[in-house]
Amino acid sequence: MTRRAVRPTADPVVVTLSEAAPAKVNLCLHVMGRRPDGYHLLDSLVAFARVGDLIEAEPARTLSLSLRGPFGHELTVSDDNSVIAAAQALRPAERGAALRLTKRLPVASGLGGGSADAAATLRLLGRMWDAAPLSDAAVLRLGADVPACFASASCRMEGIGERLSPVALPDFWMVLVNPGARVSTAAVFERLTVRDNSGLPDFDGLPDFDALVAFLRTQRNDLESPAIEVAPVIGEVLSALRSRAECGVAGMSGSGATCFGLFADEAAAAEAAEALRRSRPAWWIVASPAP
Repeated sequence: MTRRAVRPTADPVVVTLSEAAPAKVNLCLHVMGRRPDGYHLLDSLVAFARVGDLIEAEPARTLSLSLRGPFGHELTVSDDNSVIAAAQALRPAERGAALRLTKRLPVASGLGGGSADAAATLRLLGRMWDAAPLSDAAVLRLGADVPACFASASCRMEGIGERLSPVALPDFWMVLVNPGARVSTAAVFERLTVRDNSGLPDFDGLPDFDALVAFLRTQRNDLESPAIEVAPVIGEVLSALRSRAECGVAGMSGSGATCFGLFADEAAAAEAAEALRRSRPAWWIVASPAP
């Protein structure tokens, strides 16, 4: 009896796909009212930094998620996790994925991290599964910031987050600073005394850094004062940023606690970030280009 040699087959090549989840920064944020369902009406100029979380995926029979990165330990793997929620919303029948989230942004920091993760998951799995895109309403159900984060482009965001108008912003650098305080969005809104404020004025364009700074100096974040009541250290962060001579304007993003300072170029931003790190080594401080 002749035996035929059987050559071992090569292991299948596993392709890992990845998608960035950039930080969303509210350069200004006006609260214009509250709907009967509790959602607040906002008018905000939004930019995206080039720092953020990372979503990776490999084909699998089931759906799973692992967490890593400097802030991964602060999250849990559950149906409430924004990555899992987005994957389940998009998932075709009998499809799976082994997902990995590298959490580089502080949690509950006003940078739209969870929404950015959900949006990146939709973009990534949409490619991997060749899945039909979710409806606008389904994307919005994942979170009010998810539509803007899905686009990840500078925009004016209105309503509860569903109305997006592209805005061309000049190139600039920002220094993002978080003092390590986790701020509850609900707690900030509870302290908001006036909810029917004016919206953004109409503007034709912001052609350069000076024009952007001049515009933002006339705007505001209506959540800044109540956020400082919740976490007084936010006021310290803003003072530290505004003390830098090269900082064009500084403000708080979202409901805090992360604040930003805008700088005209990389050298000025890097110098400011390094100086802040020396004086406040416990704070999370990153310099990033935008938009």
